[in-house]
Formats: sequence, structure tokens, C-alpha cells
Amino acid sequence: MRVGIIGGGAAGLAAAYELTKQGHYAEVFEQAPFLGGQASTFPVGGSQLERGYHHLFVSDTDIVDLIHEIGLGHRMAWLESKVGLYNSGKIWRFSTPLDLLRFTPLSMIQRLRVGFWTFVMQKTKGWRKFESVTARDWIISHMGQEAYQVIWEPLLRGKFGEYYEQISMTWLWGKIYLRVASRGNSLQKERLGYPMGSFGEVFDTLTQRIEQQGGNVHIQAGVEQITVEDGAATGVRVRIGDGEAQPKEYDAVITTTPSYILPRLLPTLPPDYLELLTTTNYLSAVLIILVLDRPLSNMYWLNIADRELPFVGVIEHTNMIDKSIYGDNHIVYVTNYLSQQSDLYQMPQEELLTTYIPHLKKINPDFDRSWIIEDYYHKVDGAQPIIGLNYSQQIPNHRTPIKNLYLANTTQIYPEDRGTNYSVRMGRQVARMVMEDLE
Repeated sequence: MRVGIIGGGAAGLAAAYELTKQGHYAEVFEQAPFLGGQASTFPVGGSQLERGYHHLFVSDTDIVDLIHEIGLGHRMAWLESKVGLYNSGKIWRFSTPLDLLRFTPLSMIQRLRVGFWTFVMQKTKGWRKFESVTARDWIISHMGQEAYQVIWEPLLRGKFGEYYEQISMTWLWGKIYLRVASRGNSLQKERLGYPMGSFGEVFDTLTQRIEQQGGNVHIQAGVEQITVEDGAATGVRVRIGDGEAQPKEYDAVITTTPSYILPRLLPTLPPDYLELLTTTNYLSAVLIILVLDRPLSNMYWLNIADRELPFVGVIEHTNMIDKSIYGDNHIVYVTNYLSQQSDLYQMPQEELLTTYIPHLKKINPDFDRSWIIEDYYHKVDGAQPIIGLNYSQQIPNHRTPIKNLYLANTTQIYPEDRGTNYSVRMGRQVARMVMEDLE
């Protein structure tokens, strides 16, 4: 069997690995000059660093199992993380129930109320009861208006922008339920996983395995069209590098592109499936990466619960991963989720950094631009699907209405939120689906 795969992120590479492992031919086409999608890497301080911050939870068994399977299990490190919340001009430790009890921006009654309902969600396995209510309404009803305004509204607004009031409680449940899974219980400190050669080493090794098993992986390879004959996908038209666009024939095609891309590759989709593809909205991830000569804070993950600050998170990578790996420099991600119409999205790198700097001083009053050795700028369009009410009814099927054409992207990860682990799981599942259908 010959399978063409559009997209060289975690899902596409995992699918190709599974297919070639079972003796089939798989060929991956990635438009970018690198593999790994949101977890792709670039050189910093003599090592590789992810364009978008990445770590693994203890519960991320699919990608951890794959890392062991391809011989990189010895590179996995499990490290304690420090989580904080910026509110009222102060960084608050926010990793344990005791930290919540010390969070004085909320009254003691409110703190106890938040703690109780957070514990309930951590123990609630079923997600469907949360699907038909917004996070806003559920939080106000159970935790109170004060808790919503102080903690949750700024975080939801920062993560989902103009869509924040539409977000299903299922999304927030998933975040809380999975988070405690990385502790074993709510009283333990959180441990997060990281492959010490970077996620880039994982994708490079995965690519080597695919090619050793008879497949091919291409970068700078833009698919221009999915070819269809008699209602079935028969291949793709692809331009590799600076060459001419050429046809490639396959028994099946898997596309891992964002949903809105598929109609561009195949304009003749049935209206009902097309509606599912175009109904889901996305936000883009916009990241400034700072290489500093000293630490900004003592937190690994700092959530920003203050909308006066123009970003939603500060992830200080070297507060979990030793700075010696990056030439003794300190690595800080300043992250945002934005619509493409946003002023911040449209700002060039230097202007965006200049906008951020006064607000970084709020996190550390001593911070000065002179601390910055280097800065990098990355955008990832289609990074965050908007998870609205009854989202399970809006998910397009992996098996598209076009025979032998399959879709595997982040809109189909549910009730979990998009992440490398679930992309790996989905890629391998869809590969098995193809084999089941065509063998």
C-alpha cells in the first residue's frame, strides 16, 4: 500500500512511522523547511530549542511510549515544575492546594470554594456533563463571580480572545483533570517530562526510522492539490523545493493540515463536511523568545491573570531545563494567542518586543532590555481551535466523504486539548484506520 501524508508535524510523522512499520510505503510532504510543526526546533546557545514551548505530562503515555520505541527513552527526564499566577502586581505560587490558600486576592471563603470544586473536577472522569455549559457560566455558578473575575476570566480571555465567553467547560475540565494526573494526587508536586536532546531529536530519529522502514520524508514540499477520480483520492500534486509541481499517486492520502486548508486542496467537498471544516475558528500562537543573561523569575510556568499585560503566559524554560545546555543563558517564552486581525498579531518583531518590555518589568522590576542577548519571533497560525458548546457534534470524521482521504488535525483532539501526545496518538490511529480500510 502507498500512502501520501500532508504535513510533517507529530501526527503526520507518527502516521508514516506506523504505516512503514507495518510494511507499507508512506511519503510525507512538509511545506516548511523543518519538521515537527509547533514542536520544531532551531539552534540556540549550542543546542536545539523548540519554537513553541513544549513539555510532557506523566499522562502523555502515547508519545512517551513512542520515544522509548524509537530508542530515545534514556533521553527522557522528569522534572519538578514551578507554576505561578501573576495577579495584583505580584507573582503567586500556584502549584498546590496550600498555594491556593495563600492567594489573598480572593477571600478565604472563595479560596475554599475554588479548592473544593477544583478537587471535584480532578476526580470527575466523565466530560460530557460539562459539554453543554460554558466555562464562564459553570465557574460563576460553582466557584462564584469573584473567583471568575480574579482568576478564570483573565486566563480564558488571554487564551481565547474574543471567543472567551463561548468556551465549553469541557475544555477547562480537561486542563484540570489532566494536570493532576502529572502529580499522582493533588497533594504531590507536579513532574513534567522533556526529552533532553529536544523534541527535534525525537522528530529526527522518527524520520530516520521512517526512511529505514522504506518511507520518505520531504521538507519544503508544498502540496497544491489532492487528486480525486471517481470519488476517491488517488494522490497529490506537490512542488518540492524549487522544482515543478508534479503528480504523485497513492492508494490513500492523509492530510494533517488545519481544517480550513483542506477546502483549498480539494474544493469539491460535500457541503455538510465542508461546513464542519469551516465552522471551527482558530487563534494563532505568537511567541517572543528571549535569551537572557540572567533569570526573569523563579517560575517555570507563569500564567498572567491580569489583562493589563499584553500577553497570556511567560514560560521560563531554563527554570526547568538546566541553563548549561544553552550556553548558560536563560530562555524565556512570552506567549500570546491572537486572531490574525489583532494589532499585536500584525506588529513586527521589534515593535512587539518594545510593547512587551514595560510589562516584563512588572514581573521583575529590575528587568532591563540590556539583559536580552538575543530574541526570536515565531508565529503559528491555526494553533488553537476554539472549543465551543457541544463541540463533539462539530468534529469532522477522520474518514472524509472522499474515499481513501483521511483527516487528522487538532480540531479532532477532544475532550483533551491539542498537544503533541494526542497528535501522536491520532496519527497512529488514523494510520491503522487506513490499513483496516484498504488491506
